[in-house]
This record gives sequence, C-alpha cells and structure tokens, in this order.
Amino acid sequence: MRSTVRQYTQNNVQTATPGQLVVMLYDGLIRFMSQSRAALERGDVGEAGLRMSRAQAIVTELRCTLDMTQGQIPRNLAAIYDWTTQEMTAARLAGDAPRLGALIAQITELRNAWAQIAAVERPAAASSRPVVGVNLAG
Repeated sequence: MRSTVRQYTQNNVQTATPGQLVVMLYDGLIRFMSQSRAALERGDVGEAGLRMSRAQAIVTELRCTLDMTQGQIPRNLAAIYDWTTQEMTAARLAGDAPRLGALIAQITELRNAWAQIAAVERPAAASSRPVVGVNLAG
C-alpha cells in the first residue's frame, strides 16, 4: 500500500506544472506545521521539532526557487519566507502552539492564492517548453 501511495505521489510531482508544484510544497508546509502544532499541544517537544524541521526545509526550498531577477514579487516572497522561518523558530523555541496556529492561517492564505494562480491555464506555447526551474513570477 505504501509503495502505491509513493508511486502515485511521484507521478503527480512529475506531471505537475510549476504552479502546481508550488501548491504541493505549500500543502506539505501546512501539513508539517499542523503536525508540529499538534505535537506542541500534547507536550511532545521532540516530535514537534522533527515536524518543524521538515516544514523549515520546505520554506528553504520555496525561498531557493525564487528568481530574484523577476522584480518585486520574488523579493516580497523572499521576505515572507524569511519571516516565516523566524516565526517557526520562535514558536518552536517558546513551545507556542497558538503562534504556530496563526502562522498556519497566514500560510494557508498564501497557498490558496497560489492554487488560484496554478488553476489558470497557460498558453500552449508556454506548456511545450521544458521546465528548467520554477519561475514564480510568471
């Protein structure tokens, strides 16, 4: 069963558009932050830390994929990702589940915006080009 789920996920990633990949990253980020929050609420600091580390790795990936030559949007996203990392670290160190909950709500809004962007059909010419990286600006 686990192998089937892994194959399904791998297929989804390999066939996703760049926008859909970003949404998948946000989904993972929200999932791991939620798991970390739940662990904090039950007092399992070790599990909270493990889940938060996974969430921070996703934020790092989102930050690294920004094309900073594309103007103000990637700079704004970089600032949001830097702030998100700071907030996750502060919540983790303080064991502050409500602070993490507020961060999850804000990240969920960003995720929903990306989902709307990813849902817009791209012109056929753009979809026929090979995907070299994720251009978050367009």
